[in-house]
Amino acid sequence: MEGSRLHHLFLKYSQMLYKISVLMLCNEQDANDAVQDTFTRLLSADKCFENEEHEKAWLIRVNINICKNMLRFRRMHPTATYEELSSHSHSTEDIGLMNALLGLKNKDKEPLILFYIEGYSCKEISEFFGISEGAVKKRLERARRRLRDKYEESQE
Repeated sequence: MEGSRLHHLFLKYSQMLYKISVLMLCNEQDANDAVQDTFTRLLSADKCFENEEHEKAWLIRVNINICKNMLRFRRMHPTATYEELSSHSHSTEDIGLMNALLGLKNKDKEPLILFYIEGYSCKEISEFFGISEGAVKKRLERARRRLRDKYEESQE
């Protein structure tokens, strides 16, 4: 698709897609991402539309599907906001554990955060890193051991 055509479609439909996204996602940043993903899909689809209505319907359907996927992801991977985390008082143990986690190398920190904090499965993490599930489980095992060791060191 040529750049001027994509620009024209963006100007024509982006506000409508944004409104749909905000209503579905209740979050402006996610709505912007959904609109951007919609146009990215249009760019990569190299689609020939029968008419303007077909084009509009396709964009709306793709946008709604993207929003549904984002909502499904949120449901499957619940997270806490920074405000929620910072509003709770933390015990000395929590602070010690967090400091130990921050002291780990990224290779250990990443799978722990993805698994325990973000709620991803070993299979999903394996897809992120392009390694087997067994390798993810081994990394988690080693990272837990290193975290425990670092935590115990800090308590001495």
